[in-house]
Amino acid sequence: MRRILLLLAFVSCAAISFAQVENAQVNGSFQIDGQYYRVDEAIGITSETIKGQKVGLNGFGKINYSLGNFTAGIRYEAFQTPLSGFDTRLQGFGIANYYASYDNGTVAVTLGDIYDQFGNGFIFRTYEEWALGFDNALRGMRVIYRPATGVTLKALFGKQRLYWVDYGDAAKRGIVRGIDGEWDLNQSFSALNNTKFRATVGGSFISKYQKNTNTTYTIPENVGAFDGRVNLGYGRFAFTTEYAYKINDPSAFNNYTFNEGQAILSSLSYSQKGFGVIAQVKRVDNMSFKSDYKGVKNDLDINFIPPINYTHTHSLPAIYSYATQPLGEMAMQLQVNYTIPKNTLIGGKYGTKVTLDFSQVNDIKRNYILAEGQEAPAHIAGNSGTIGYTSPFFAIGDRKFFHDFNIELERRLNKKWKLIAQYINLYYDMATIENHPGAPAVEANIAFVDLSYRITSKQSIRFELQHLWDNINSSNTTEESTFGHEDVYKKRGNWGAALVEYTIAPKWFVSVADKYNYGNPIADNRDHYYTASVGYIKESTRIVFTGGRQSEGMVCVGGVCRVVPASSGFSLSITTSF
Repeated sequence: MRRILLLLAFVSCAAISFAQVENAQVNGSFQIDGQYYRVDEAIGITSETIKGQKVGLNGFGKINYSLGNFTAGIRYEAFQTPLSGFDTRLQGFGIANYYASYDNGTVAVTLGDIYDQFGNGFIFRTYEEWALGFDNALRGMRVIYRPATGVTLKALFGKQRLYWVDYGDAAKRGIVRGIDGEWDLNQSFSALNNTKFRATVGGSFISKYQKNTNTTYTIPENVGAFDGRVNLGYGRFAFTTEYAYKINDPSAFNNYTFNEGQAILSSLSYSQKGFGVIAQVKRVDNMSFKSDYKGVKNDLDINFIPPINYTHTHSLPAIYSYATQPLGEMAMQLQVNYTIPKNTLIGGKYGTKVTLDFSQVNDIKRNYILAEGQEAPAHIAGNSGTIGYTSPFFAIGDRKFFHDFNIELERRLNKKWKLIAQYINLYYDMATIENHPGAPAVEANIAFVDLSYRITSKQSIRFELQHLWDNINSSNTTEESTFGHEDVYKKRGNWGAALVEYTIAPKWFVSVADKYNYGNPIADNRDHYYTASVGYIKESTRIVFTGGRQSEGMVCVGGVCRVVPASSGFSLSITTSF
């Protein structure tokens, strides 16, 4: 805590000093997330499981300075110790990020830590996600050149962040190099501005270099990936497609298979007032791309595989959030949004919004290359040291990873009451998504009602009621049959949840909530996960204090996930910006 307070004092003084320069602008933000852990044997938290860790503390402060065409910034981080569920390699403190940039409109040069992406990110994306403890910033140099209106060219190189590992440690990661070009035809040709037609084309190339130290396999030291994309629009219609190809890239993540990688994402949409529809398809095959071939988990990801499934924000649907499978998936999504007009029998006085969404993800079809008498390996691996398998490009595998069908209604009942209701039918392959071999798939139905009432112009109250029906309750699973696999079943079974939140705008809110997995197949896992929170907001500062229990599960942001263990205690979060 003392280091974080010193940081706040340092950055505040720096901001005041920089602000003295005429025409200079300074902005920044701070965040502190702290948690006190307590023993709670009812949900399996003992002094042994928390290993003596009573307090977790994550914090950062960042400041950005700009003067004319020049900008610069730094970010200081402290993990003392990392919150439960964060990678323990984050333990430490120091300046984690810094950059300086000059941009005159035609040429831009950045030195330091770079966040950027090419297209959808299939072959390159660097970003930071505080909630996941994820940061794959590229420390190096980037040059952007705009030779003509509508044309943007980029070139960059550097090494990615790996927690606090020194950048000079060549054994831990390779060098990333890339170029990207994008051409907006509507900006280049003024004649197109008076038409309904819109077009943008782009292409990218990324390579990584890492010396091979593997004594078993001849690992390619230079690995390249290519990407091409087209965005077209005409009136209310829009079509986008992007294709990526990566040469053979054997790694610990793909079991050292020498197969090529490919990915494609296409979408077609139509929109008008009160109605919109979008259809998307995606295929991914062996597209894990890391700057260290020995990397596992989310370490040193050069690229990003965008999800195309619905993002749920309520607590019970979020229990089974989908994590993208870079080694292979075939996905599709169809979403329809329609507003039933107001002052109609069904639409009511204020109109009713209806959202219908269906998404499904299957494995790709693999034809494994096997020796005589050899059995096919698991879907996530081929035979190490070989191509492993072939895969017809448009073939869909038999194994289903995930599907989500949901329908949501949003309606203002009168000036005081507003209703949101949703039904979800869910399929979730726990064995694949959470790496629990042999775990039965989740087939669940979820329903919730979110009802808010405006008491006065500044006071409101909101109620949530949720329920999840899990197929595990009607199976032949018995408490005895789960022995040795108890961790798989901690969140299985029927759940009920409720929340009440009271708000005094714009400064205060108070909420109490409870989740109860009353249908868990293991009686000792049927627990209440209750919480109470109070928050204070003033301008750009937000303070939230929470006490209670947190259930085990996965936290996912954009298809990237981390496991959150069960915990009990108190937490404090403070965020502010200037």
